Amino acid sequence: MSASVFLNVGFDNAVAAERIIAVVAADPSPIKRLREAASRHQKLIDATNGRRTRTVIVTDSDHVVLSSLQPETVSQRLAELRSG
Repeated sequence: MSASVFLNVGFDNAVAAERIIAVVAADPSPIKRLREAASRHQKLIDATNGRRTRTVIVTDSDHVVLSSLQPETVSQRLAELRSG
């Protein structure tokens, strides 16, 4: 069994890095529709701690994670985890 590597998405919340398939900005309309669909199917995880949602993370299990970090920050952290 291999150890999971977790990506910090803000406020002491983490997502398994190997499960992430997309990191996108929260503003575009298609992403807003994705958030609504995930909420309807009870697959929405809000990790913003009441802050403004800036990033949407999509996992391979169709869960959608909301983060208040900038998309560039999340992508950079993910790249660092995957590279070393």
